[in-house]
Amino acid sequence: MTQHSFRALLLWGLPVLSGVLIGTSYIPFPPWASLFAFVPLWIFWRDQTSLSRVFLSGLVTSFVFTLIGFNWVTYVLHEFAHLDWWVAGIGMLLFAFLAHLFVPLAGIFWWLLQRRYRFQPQLSLLMMAVLTILLEATIPMLFDWNFGYAWYGAGLPLYHWAEVVGFQGLSALTILTNVLTTRLLTERGVLLRGGLAATLAFGFLVFNLSGLWLQGRVPVPDAKVRVLMAQGNVGNAEKMAAELGRGYQDGILKAFMAATDQALKNNTQPVDFAMWPETAFPAILGEGLRPDRYRVALTEFLRQRQLTLLTGAYGVDFPSGRLTNSLFVVNPEGQVVEPHYSKTILLALGEYIPGEDWFPVIREWLPQTGLFARGQGPTTLLQWQGFKMGPQICYESLFPWFSRELSNRGAQFIVNVTNDSWYGDWQEPWQHMVMTLARGVEFRRPVLRVTNTGISTVGLASGERMGESPVHEVWAGIFDVPYLHKPPVTFYQKVPYLMPALFWSTLLGLILYGERRRQKGAMDRRASSGAL
Repeated sequence: MTQHSFRALLLWGLPVLSGVLIGTSYIPFPPWASLFAFVPLWIFWRDQTSLSRVFLSGLVTSFVFTLIGFNWVTYVLHEFAHLDWWVAGIGMLLFAFLAHLFVPLAGIFWWLLQRRYRFQPQLSLLMMAVLTILLEATIPMLFDWNFGYAWYGAGLPLYHWAEVVGFQGLSALTILTNVLTTRLLTERGVLLRGGLAATLAFGFLVFNLSGLWLQGRVPVPDAKVRVLMAQGNVGNAEKMAAELGRGYQDGILKAFMAATDQALKNNTQPVDFAMWPETAFPAILGEGLRPDRYRVALTEFLRQRQLTLLTGAYGVDFPSGRLTNSLFVVNPEGQVVEPHYSKTILLALGEYIPGEDWFPVIREWLPQTGLFARGQGPTTLLQWQGFKMGPQICYESLFPWFSRELSNRGAQFIVNVTNDSWYGDWQEPWQHMVMTLARGVEFRRPVLRVTNTGISTVGLASGERMGESPVHEVWAGIFDVPYLHKPPVTFYQKVPYLMPALFWSTLLGLILYGERRRQKGAMDRRASSGAL
């Protein structure tokens, strides 16, 4: 190998290094490299003259960090699609190539703009960051994550700024900080590098101290709700068999009843309601249905204990005749308290088949895939004894706009029911939990989250967590959750598009600046040519 070839190979280690830094800085890891994770990739981009090399290096980075941070997709493909492990591994590799294209696409747009406008090094770096920020927030992802959540997962106080800019805004600021660290590591002037280091350290300190100040400004709760959460730890095979009407309904129902009774046995005060997770009740609930033995059993269970239940269950969309994945309040007499909520953001290839409305033949290829009706979105609050509860099912919690609408409608707290049993017990349960509870920080109201296999917990408006259930164990717990009758409207709730507007304006400003310089350069060249 020649010295030139060895140097080229060594340089390609920079995109790999960025992938490692990003992947090991996301939940469940601490965000140890978040402030400099993009530096190696951007240094590599800066020296490239080929669009293909910029794109491929960005793809390498996203591929590596996806393998590290989201390798639970392999488990999903094995459990959910019943693929052999080696086939699931191939699927994981394909997912890693395609899941986070915002990085290579940012490289493509940067290279094209840089080639056209010939920005100075500092502006070129800024362009890299701005494009990465905008494409991260714009390009659809299967699991809608961002770099801001890692600060909350690690408990660093700067996460409280999410009530002002949202976690997407925190992600943008995190990526933007990589501009300073890139300059810190590449500038030659000692004084300049010292100034950049001092700016980074001071800014990090200020953001954390001001985060503590924001936490201290959270209003003191004026009410309390006492909630029992039951985690049945029902396996995937049993859940799927019950969904297809092939048995296990009795065992599933008994598992949740037993967990609930275990918590009630040691309880000396009445609870306001119990919570069971997504589709925990293994049959259909709703008005206009004839009683079946599962509804009769549930009614008897609640009557004997004089217990109100909030539970995930199947419902019916009568206009379409399809099932719904729904969330119901059932009173101590076993009666459904309307309105209930039906899941709106459905799981692709689990609850619907993408494109089957245009190509019905797809249904013939995948006949066992669910065919659920969609709900009406975050338009309804669940209400019981004065509680105004914002309902959401599973990963609907990942979308800030969903929780914003519930908050705008006056939700005093958010109730989230989830089944994470498809994802293993290492990364995804922790990622999903943090991302769900993050909504409580953005909109400063509690989030009550109960899952089938964990992690069940409560996140307070202050960002604190009240305790976490174990993963893949039967569990039940009772929480006294403080909340406000009339929660305040956060700045992020009022102005959710501030950060996107700032960065789109920055991009437009850079393009206009570059275009002006380009036109001025062309005019100068014509003037010089005329003078000659």
